[in-house]
Amino acid sequence: MSAFLSHLRRWFAGAAIAVVLIVAGVYFYAHHRVQNALKQVPEKIGLEIQQSASGFSVSKSEQGRTILKIDASKAVQFKQGGLVELHNVVITVYGRDSARYDRIYGSDFEYNQQSGDVTALGEVQIDLEANPKGVLNPDQSPPEELRNPVHLKTRGLVFNQKTGDAHTSQKVEFQLPQASGSGVGLNYIAKNNVLTLESQVRLVGTGPSGLTLTAARAVITKDPHQVVVELPRLEMTARESQADRAILFLRSDNTLDRVLASGNVLLYVTGQQVAEARAEQLELTMGKQGGNLHRAVLSGAVKGEFSGEQELSATAGRVQLDFAGRNVLTKVRAEGAAKITQHQKTTDNSAAQDMELTASTIDFFLKDGNHLTGAVTIGPGQITLLPSTGSDGSETVATAGSFQARFDDSGQLTAIHGAPDACLVSRSPGQPDRVSTSAMLDAGFRSGGEIESIVQQGSVAYVDGERKAWGDRARYVPDDQILLLTGSPRIVEGGMTTTGYSMRLNRGSKEAFAEGSVRTTYSDLNPHADGALLASSSPIHVTSDAMAVHGTSAVALYTGHVRLWQDANIVEAPSIEFDRERRSMIARGTTDQPVSTVLVQTDASGNVTPVAITSSRLSYTDNQRQAHFDGEVTGKGADVTLTAKQMDALLQPRGESTNQASSAGRIEKIVAKGQVVVTQPDRRATGDQLVYTAADDKFILTGGPPSIFDAEHGKITGVSLTFFRRDDRVLVEGNNKFPTVTQTRVAR
Repeated sequence: MSAFLSHLRRWFAGAAIAVVLIVAGVYFYAHHRVQNALKQVPEKIGLEIQQSASGFSVSKSEQGRTILKIDASKAVQFKQGGLVELHNVVITVYGRDSARYDRIYGSDFEYNQQSGDVTALGEVQIDLEANPKGVLNPDQSPPEELRNPVHLKTRGLVFNQKTGDAHTSQKVEFQLPQASGSGVGLNYIAKNNVLTLESQVRLVGTGPSGLTLTAARAVITKDPHQVVVELPRLEMTARESQADRAILFLRSDNTLDRVLASGNVLLYVTGQQVAEARAEQLELTMGKQGGNLHRAVLSGAVKGEFSGEQELSATAGRVQLDFAGRNVLTKVRAEGAAKITQHQKTTDNSAAQDMELTASTIDFFLKDGNHLTGAVTIGPGQITLLPSTGSDGSETVATAGSFQARFDDSGQLTAIHGAPDACLVSRSPGQPDRVSTSAMLDAGFRSGGEIESIVQQGSVAYVDGERKAWGDRARYVPDDQILLLTGSPRIVEGGMTTTGYSMRLNRGSKEAFAEGSVRTTYSDLNPHADGALLASSSPIHVTSDAMAVHGTSAVALYTGHVRLWQDANIVEAPSIEFDRERRSMIARGTTDQPVSTVLVQTDASGNVTPVAITSSRLSYTDNQRQAHFDGEVTGKGADVTLTAKQMDALLQPRGESTNQASSAGRIEKIVAKGQVVVTQPDRRATGDQLVYTAADDKFILTGGPPSIFDAEHGKITGVSLTFFRRDDRVLVEGNNKFPTVTQTRVAR
């Protein structure tokens, strides 16, 4: 008997009812002949009474310890049918070690000797309790301290004394240390120690979790110590779950250890954040003290939807939820191709994009059970900003060795940190991908999910079609689409390489800006035989304080102490606009800093001398081989100075020569206009227009009228004056007003 009760105590529901019938029926029938004298029952019962007993007590002891005691107020045995009735029975079981205080009691029992069935005619109740001090006090007094009480109650239970099986179609109620419950219909198979609650199973937790379990059917086994339920539905405070099947694993003290649900698992959470999760399996692990939920694990095609302050959807192979205190959710781990999508709440002025986070494993951290505060990927992760409604379909993808995300009190994403090996890819339909890589990446978000800025640091590399850039740090602002590069930045596009202190790239308009010690090198140049100043295949170099490229890298505007040169050809100015494809430039000067250009001239003897020209403005196109100077033009050669309002210098074609000297801008012809003044050491000429040809070192001066002043011979005037740089010849031509031509030789 004690063995049966020991087995029963480890059950979470009503197997103890079968023990009642063993004790109340079998034990009493075996001893009824030694009880007190029987009394006759009134004849109106209609049956012949064989024996009866009233007010007796029976106990059983082993080795000086009481292990069983039976008290009953009355017993009646009938001759017809071999039936025995027992009334007002209380059975107390102490166990062989006196560590128990189990009581079984009921008002009416009936035993059929032929079939072996013992039937409870009324209500049957069982109290199963441990007696920790029973070993020290092996008596029959009630214990001072009780542990792990289990109470059961039912009616109409039938127990077969021959097989040990029991069953009832009535409601069975039970109470456990952490829960109470009921079921309709009970079937106990003694051979397998299996107890089945046939229908309408209900279990209500007594702890703070507010747990309620309902099921269509429950099967309770001793080994393993568990309860298997069909179509279970679990309700807790603000949480519900259901499945096709669940197994409740019990500890030795009948407390709930864990729950394993499978088949069409649904988990539903209410509150400020409403969550719904589906999976093939759910495992709940209970805390060892207090009956609180410790962990929940969803596995197998996990899908989740979260709404409220923040809208999320998620898929994963496995999701683990960790709880602390009184069922407060603190952490969620999604693993196995985990994907989390944050749906932004758009407004009329919002262009927020939904965010998608994928990784093999993602940990989420929560505050107060429902406020998302942070997330981190374990291993490589990917964040995708999906195209917004009504956009051009652009999306941004960020990858890194690991990501960390922060959220505000309302669950909105505020910041993302990715490292190492961060990569940012922007995709737009019909355009090449824009890719930037770095050691780490940080993104800040506004309320509503819009990106405020993205910062990349450590070996930043950016590719946008043919445009490539590098730097130690990059900051991108979507509002103006400006990418700011600092830390030794460098940009390469179309054979153009530029460095500076900082660079700004407009990803929308393709504009580019560089500031601080700007240096540009144009390489991969093909030689132009018909060109002149910039016709060589040598690199063209530019230094300046700042640079701006609008639309295409072929045209760049350099400002602030600009110096442009190729081989020996040098142009300096406050600003130079250079067109790489046309190999043309427009240089602009100021009063304090005019445009400075260095050309060369070659005389008939092949002597090469430099010519430095300053002006307010210079324009030059290499295929025309003509440099146009405007505004206070001054040209200085070895022994001659020329000033004018404007001047055009036609340069000799470069030809096929690869010699650096031949690549210099060699003057072929100069045409100067407006207040022309030619100064040599021993003479000075003025006029309105001057034509100089380098082949014969000849000057033709007209307009004004032209004049030449010589300190020794005086002043010569005429309609046209022709003179030479290296001798004293002067040709004077006249017209109707000045018909004579005078030739004057001036001694040197």
